Amino acid sequence: MCHARSFKTTSCGDSPGQRCQHSQTPCPSLGQRGDKQGKLDNNKPFSPKYLFLTIDRLSWLCYCYDWNRTWYTANPDLTQCFQNTVLVWVPCIYLWLLAPFYCLHLYCHDRGHIQMSCLCSAKMVLGFLLASFGFVEFFYILLERSQDIQHHMVFLLSPIIRSLTVILAMCIIQLERIRGCRSSIFLFLFWVLAVVCALVPLRAKIQLAMDEVCSRTSAPFNHQPTDSARMCISQKPSSGERFTAKTTVSLVFNLLQNPCPVKDASFLSKILFWWFTGLVVKGYRTPLEAGDLWTLREEDTSQKIISDLEQDWTAECAKLQKKLQKEQSSGFFLLRTLARKFGPYFLTGTLCIIFHDAFMFAIPQVLSLLLDFMRDEDAPLWKGYFYATLMFLLSCLQSLFNHQYMYTCFTVGMRVKTAVMGLVYRKSLVINSSARRTCTVGEIVNLVSADTQKLMDFVVYFNAVWLAPIEIALCLFFLWQHLGPSALAGIATVILIFPLNGFIAKKRSKLQVKAIQMKFMDGRIRLMNEILNGIKILKFYAWEKAFLEQVLGYREKELKALKKSQILYSISIASFNSSSFLIAFAMFGVYVMLDDKNVLDAQKVFVSMALINILKTPLSQLPFAISTTLQAVVSLKRLGKYLCSEELKMENVSKAPLNGEDVVIENGTFSWSAEGPPCLKRISVSVPRGSLVAVVGPVGSGKSSLLSAMLGETEKRSGQVTVKGSVAYVPQQAWIQNATVQDNIIFGREKLKTWYHRVLEACALLPDLDILPAGDATEIGEKGLNLSGGQKQRVSLARAVYRKADVYLLDDPLSAVDAHVGQHIFDKVIGPKGVLRDKTRILVTHGMSFLPQADLILVLVDGEITESGSYQELLSRHGAFADFIHTFASTERKESAIQRGKETFQTLVLGDTTNTNLQNMEPVSETDQEQVPEDLGKLTEADKARTGRVRLDMYKKYFKTIGLAIIIPIVFLYAFQQGASLAYNYWLSKWADDPVVNGTQIDTDLKLTVFGALGFVQGVAIFGTTVAISICGIIASRHLHMDLLNNVLHSPMSFFESTPSGNLLNRFAKEIDAIDCMVPEGLKMMLSYVFKLMEVCIIVLMATPFAAVIILPLSFLYAFVQSFYVATSCQLRRLEAVSRSPIYTHFNETVQGASVIRAFGEQSRFILQANDRVDFNQTSYFPRFVATRWLAVNLEFVGNGVVLAAAILSVMGKSTLSPGIVGLAVSHSLQVTGILSWIVRSWTDVENNIVSVERVNEYADTPKEASWSIESSSLPQAWPQNGTIEFQDYGLQYRKGLELALKGITLHIHEREKVGIVGRTGAGKSSLALGIFRILEAAKGKIFIDGVDIADIGLHDLRSRITIIPQDPVLFSGSLRMNLDPFDTYTDEEVWSSLELAHLKNFVSNLPDKLNHECTEGGENLSLGQRQLVCLARALLRKTKILVLDEATAAVDLETDTLIQSTIRTQFEDCTVLTIAHRLNTIMDYTRVIVMDRGHVSEMDSPANLISQRGQFYRMCREAGLV
Repeated sequence: MCHARSFKTTSCGDSPGQRCQHSQTPCPSLGQRGDKQGKLDNNKPFSPKYLFLTIDRLSWLCYCYDWNRTWYTANPDLTQCFQNTVLVWVPCIYLWLLAPFYCLHLYCHDRGHIQMSCLCSAKMVLGFLLASFGFVEFFYILLERSQDIQHHMVFLLSPIIRSLTVILAMCIIQLERIRGCRSSIFLFLFWVLAVVCALVPLRAKIQLAMDEVCSRTSAPFNHQPTDSARMCISQKPSSGERFTAKTTVSLVFNLLQNPCPVKDASFLSKILFWWFTGLVVKGYRTPLEAGDLWTLREEDTSQKIISDLEQDWTAECAKLQKKLQKEQSSGFFLLRTLARKFGPYFLTGTLCIIFHDAFMFAIPQVLSLLLDFMRDEDAPLWKGYFYATLMFLLSCLQSLFNHQYMYTCFTVGMRVKTAVMGLVYRKSLVINSSARRTCTVGEIVNLVSADTQKLMDFVVYFNAVWLAPIEIALCLFFLWQHLGPSALAGIATVILIFPLNGFIAKKRSKLQVKAIQMKFMDGRIRLMNEILNGIKILKFYAWEKAFLEQVLGYREKELKALKKSQILYSISIASFNSSSFLIAFAMFGVYVMLDDKNVLDAQKVFVSMALINILKTPLSQLPFAISTTLQAVVSLKRLGKYLCSEELKMENVSKAPLNGEDVVIENGTFSWSAEGPPCLKRISVSVPRGSLVAVVGPVGSGKSSLLSAMLGETEKRSGQVTVKGSVAYVPQQAWIQNATVQDNIIFGREKLKTWYHRVLEACALLPDLDILPAGDATEIGEKGLNLSGGQKQRVSLARAVYRKADVYLLDDPLSAVDAHVGQHIFDKVIGPKGVLRDKTRILVTHGMSFLPQADLILVLVDGEITESGSYQELLSRHGAFADFIHTFASTERKESAIQRGKETFQTLVLGDTTNTNLQNMEPVSETDQEQVPEDLGKLTEADKARTGRVRLDMYKKYFKTIGLAIIIPIVFLYAFQQGASLAYNYWLSKWADDPVVNGTQIDTDLKLTVFGALGFVQGVAIFGTTVAISICGIIASRHLHMDLLNNVLHSPMSFFESTPSGNLLNRFAKEIDAIDCMVPEGLKMMLSYVFKLMEVCIIVLMATPFAAVIILPLSFLYAFVQSFYVATSCQLRRLEAVSRSPIYTHFNETVQGASVIRAFGEQSRFILQANDRVDFNQTSYFPRFVATRWLAVNLEFVGNGVVLAAAILSVMGKSTLSPGIVGLAVSHSLQVTGILSWIVRSWTDVENNIVSVERVNEYADTPKEASWSIESSSLPQAWPQNGTIEFQDYGLQYRKGLELALKGITLHIHEREKVGIVGRTGAGKSSLALGIFRILEAAKGKIFIDGVDIADIGLHDLRSRITIIPQDPVLFSGSLRMNLDPFDTYTDEEVWSSLELAHLKNFVSNLPDKLNHECTEGGENLSLGQRQLVCLARALLRKTKILVLDEATAAVDLETDTLIQSTIRTQFEDCTVLTIAHRLNTIMDYTRVIVMDRGHVSEMDSPANLISQRGQFYRMCREAGLV
């Protein structure tokens, strides 16, 4: 029954005929059946003795493996003994050994009960049948074959073992159902094992049935068909539903939210990514939309990831505080925290890559056996087919494990991104002011975009850092086996290549990290952020060109560094792509030169080449992995530094309960940074509950700092601050969210209709809501762009009032509103009879009229409280305050009134000079309302994803920017490069087939020289193509960035009001980065692989022309799969890009409004909003990277068919093919799978990233302003010389289809005339200024300045010759001088003179850097009043003949305002001045006042005449207390 091995010894190790060491009987002799020695006597009764004797005999019988029957035969088979013991017991042992551990796992992880389903019932029925077969078989043998039991004792045991194992499997199925496990890897592996083990006996039975002629031999039943059925069913997840209280809610939620199918997918579906197919098919049929995407799995959500991580990071930060090298260590601590959280799951991926490597190294060994078979003429054909199939199976397993590894890495990368974004966002809510000033909004956005991407790359490539050297060592070990000491030449080559590439990687990393990423790119993005925030000022002052030049300066430096980096990278790529040739050339050269007897045959050549091809991967990955790791280290340091920066201290403000006093500061000294000078000194304040406290003082005296100290925003040096109850805060510059008016006011609270209406009425917002197209549902633009300053301030105030807080901190909220509105707000909100009368109110103000009603007045001078008391007390002391009051007593009432009046006009969204969109929100006509009611209040346009494939125009545009003259030579260069590769490979195969004469091959020197020359030519060509494409990419990128920048800067103001800055920043950061790097990389990859594929196809067809039959249908299949994939992948890329913009917009908004968010205690709500935005982005990112895995696995499985075909066709043509050509064909076919996958993936990458070109190009078609300058214009250099302005039947509208904001205005303003423009909210006064500057173009009529129609000249020619002092003082980061004179037009003396006239000379001269003092982003290191004075200095410097003032003195105290007004009167005496009057007292001495009403000029005359006429102007003056 069992045969001994046919050479040397038996498997037991003894010679034939000797007694086996493990047996009581002799071993049977060669080729004989064991029926003489050891045969039992059939006549003896059955007894336990015989049973033990039989089992004892089986102990050697069943483990005796017969190689003659299995391997050394033309018809291989396994012994029956082996089939019925080992093959039966292996799956049983697996299940019994591991079942206890699996049951423990199920016990510990309860996911809820699953209801019994039809599928589960079918599993149980099939399991019952399978178990019953075993028992039937047992009784059959026992009853019918009792006489043979002595010989077949094992057949009696196997069915029982198998049946008991199946019963155990059924029990586990039920346990899984009870514990909520839908799909079992454990049981799947058991059924696979059972089926595989049953296949051999099944094949034997089929063979036996076919061969049996005379007699029938009893055999045990075979269960393979039932096993197969069980395995198939076991792979379908149970469809029953879980019903535990814990999971019902989440289940319903998930079902409603389109849950991710991976959770319930079977093991087979998971490893092959079949669960993803549904989305691919859907994406192919119709373009995917956000609603089609699955919700995130719970373990991928921000809430789940960050909740645990935040605690760990807090603990790490506590340890870090103790370290001296805090900044250097922060990156390591962050890495350690992330590793603790995500390390275990990442290690499962690491295990996959180890298995992948094992299969990868097995393939060349099988190739060696195949080539050995081709050389052996007597080898049976089945061995060739066996090797071919084995190679196919190993390739498939290699693909499976590789893509599971990549899936794990990308999943971890995604979670790391979520974690880092969450930590950065939370940090931005608690960072203190000094730390905040060290990083701009642009840099914070870069942390969550560029740096998180570097960490994601690090996760993917980190394993290569330690695995690549091991792979290299293994390759060299196997090469040593084939080529002996010659392999040392390969090692020497590697050692030479490594330092070169290590040096290049280091240089490139240094160049990239220090030059591009940190310095120039950050600088460019920061500047772009400021340009977008201050675009209004740029347009008013015609400064676009100056800032465009600055951006392009950063860009050129960035591209210069990128070019150097790309050239270095090209050298690196060329050396790596040539590394396989260099190593082969060195090893083969040394091998044949060492000894003439050393012959290069096919086996040595192509197995070595296969190993060298494997070697290429770690060689190319290692420097990239090192570079990625270095970049990740830099990113970790940057993130660590930010995350470890100083936070606001909770102890800055104590919340301890007080008796009768809501705010107490005891001897407090405060500063904005720990090292900086104190901004407040010796402050002692006690504010009784329910009192109104006014804080007054000159600009820069520390009034806002006092409120910040009460909020805990400043650094407390000494003293004690105590605030009782909840706080509401109104900042000096209103912070408005990009949301509806209602959302801004209720600010996360429940809407109480009565209270809400009362708040709107008190804050004078009801008239504004009537103007807005959708009332309080109207969306406010980013930073309140479509609201006037007064409206923003009143919305900000309404937010505070609605809160019903205990303490109100009001930072000059009345400065931005006109006088009557200011008085209304004071009376209805802040004053003794207002809605806040019972609350504690601390009011910073410049308005003197409100002071008599204050319970307590604090006078601040240079950061100290010089006087405090009630109004009467301070007057009676006759101190500085009393003198000031008496000095300005005559103007006081007027100033208050004007202040109120200023809001009137401002109130109109439409009505602000600096605002172009309010009118844009005017009531729509009835027909319009009917047509688009849902869009009525919509302002900002969400970033939209295009659908379908990328249009061909985008490719044309991209390649057109490069130029056909460069593209054609590149294609020829690629063809030449691949031709050289084909030539040297074919040359190698011919060399391997050369006949051996007298133990040597002839002309080895010539062959080696030709081989070397061809390889060298290929290396040079690779370098040329890589450099050429890199340079082409830079050319295209430069043009596209320039076009984007020009398109954005030439866009009108309405474009910026409706387009969130996050969208634009996203274009300048992420999309431009993709065009810089990703598109050229994709093109390089795609072209190199397309030409490589052509080479492989030529080689395979040369060897086996019949392969065309397989290659052709596979090509169609690839094209089919690719079309499925690309459609879905491109749309996912778009959706991911679109969902990324809101993250940056929200970050931007939060950073700027952090103090308000903290004051209102809304951090948790904003964190939830940030989580939602990040999660929404990840819902499209997750399927995007899974799509790549789905493609790769399925394509590689099909592609492995090419390997199988090439190998089997080579075996079939064994008699006609030489080993050399077979080696060449098969070794190249092994590359086909990877090549085809890479072609589709690189093509997809190109198409995905061409989407960036599409998105950058979107703004080319948006409406543009008129030309900045007109070359043919004959405008005199000194124009305008007089400053006359004439309106002729002038009309203006904000948007087509809207009502005219100005209607038929006809007026003439004479030279040197001072004209005040007043009017109620929405009257159109600001529209006049917008028209003069052509911020909005005329709908009808004309404006003439000095007789020149302004519509006929360039915008910059117009705007640079007239000046405006705008409402919002905007500064840019850079020197103070740059902020005054960005074109360097004026001398330092002129600049100092303007500063002196603006009352800033003393302040600037006391700064360490004087004019070179660096202003932070937005000028945040200057007070609001100082910024307003800088704007005045700009106007004084330009000194044009026409000056427009719009609420220019809102943020300064009365004394400074008086100085400014006198400066304007003296310095602009010979100029025409138009003042949009917010303080009526400032225009009472003007030559004329224009009163606007509903777009018409209702009154126009001198102030005295208008008052005497007792018309609208008179009524306004009376309200302001001026008459």
